[in-house]
Amino acid sequence: MELDLAHVSVCFPAAAQPAVDDVSFGLGAGQIGVLIGPSGCGKTTLLRAVAGLEPLAAGRIALGGRVVSGPGVHTPPQQRRIGLVFQDYALFPHLDVARNVAFGLHALPAAQQRARVDEVLALVGLDGLQTRFPHELSGGQQQRVALARALAPQPRLLLLDEPFSTLDVDLRERLAHEIRAIIKAAGITALFVTHDQMEAFAIGDVIGVMHQGRLHQWDDAYTLYHRPATRFVAEFIGHGVFVPARIRQQGQEVVVDTPLGPLHGPQECPLPSAYPDGLCEILLRADDIVHDDASPVKAQIVRKAFRGAEFLYTLRLASGETVLAHVPSHHDHDVGEWIGIRNAMDHLVTFARGAGAASPPAPAAPRAQPSVPQAAAA
Repeated sequence: MELDLAHVSVCFPAAAQPAVDDVSFGLGAGQIGVLIGPSGCGKTTLLRAVAGLEPLAAGRIALGGRVVSGPGVHTPPQQRRIGLVFQDYALFPHLDVARNVAFGLHALPAAQQRARVDEVLALVGLDGLQTRFPHELSGGQQQRVALARALAPQPRLLLLDEPFSTLDVDLRERLAHEIRAIIKAAGITALFVTHDQMEAFAIGDVIGVMHQGRLHQWDDAYTLYHRPATRFVAEFIGHGVFVPARIRQQGQEVVVDTPLGPLHGPQECPLPSAYPDGLCEILLRADDIVHDDASPVKAQIVRKAFRGAEFLYTLRLASGETVLAHVPSHHDHDVGEWIGIRNAMDHLVTFARGAGAASPPAPAAPRAQPSVPQAAAA
C-alpha cells in the first residue's frame, strides 16, 4: 500500500468526542481515494493528519511502507513528499504562473526548474500561460495552476481539500473528470476530500463515507450505492427513502409485502427470521420506482425537481408513505397529480425498524442452487 492508515484517531482538547475515530483504510500506488461526508464529519481533519498537520491520538499512518505518524513517530510535513491542493488555491498574486509552479523547486538548477514547470503546465493543459498572473485566469485555470504546483516536486502522495468548492456546478463536474485524467497520467496516488457526491463518483477509484468521525464504508461508487454497509451510507449516497415492509414465507417462496404491493422471490433477500415477525424497512432508490400509467398503484406528486433529462419526483402513496422516482423529463406532470408507479427493484437492502446510523443491513439468504441430475452432470 502506498498509503496505509491503521486505527487512526485525532482528538481536540475541547471536543467531547474524537474528530477522527479509529479509521483504517489503504490506497494502492496510483489509486485515487475520496473522503466524503457531511460538514463536521472529520474528513478534512483526517486529510490534515495524513499531511502531518494534525498529531494522532492513536493509530499509525504509513507512506510507501514507512510509518510517518504513530507512537513516538511524527515525520514533519515537509519531509513526507506530499503535494497539497487547497480549497482557496493559495496562489501568490504577485507571481506569474511559471513562478507559482516553480515555488517548490528551489533546490533544482534554473534550467531544470523551467523544464519541470513547462512539463507540468503541459500536463494540466496550461502550456503557453507561463507569464500570466492569477488574476488573469479563470477559476478553473487557477485550480489547474494549483494542481501543477503540487505536482511539480513529484510528490509521493497528492492531497486535495475540496478544490472545486468555489467553482460553479458545471465547471466542477467537468474539472473533476479532467483532474482525474491528469492525476492518472502523472501516476500519482491521491486522496481527495469533498462533500459533493458527483465529484466523488467522477474522480475516485475508491470512496470513503464518513460520519461523526467514523469511516462507515471504503468501497467503489457502485458498491456504496447498491451495497451500503450501514444505514447512514444508504441514506447519504444517492436519492432514496426507507419504507416499512414485512418478509414472509409463502410455501417455497419468500414474499416481501411493501406499500407498493408484494414482491415475489426478490433477489438477495434475507429470510423472514432475520427480523422479529419479519418486520423491517427496505431502501427504495429513486431508480427503483418506474412511472407506469398501467400500474394499479397510484401516487400523488408532492414535489418535482427538473434535472434536464429527467425529473426527480417526490411521491406520496395512498397509504401515506413517501417515495422518490426518476422520470424522463418529457413526462411533465403537475404537482398534485396522481400517476401510476411500479416497483422495479433489482435487489433488496433491508434494515431493522428504527435502526441507528451505524446499523448494518441484514445479509441476504443464500439462494438454493438447482440440483443437477447425475447423468447430466456426467
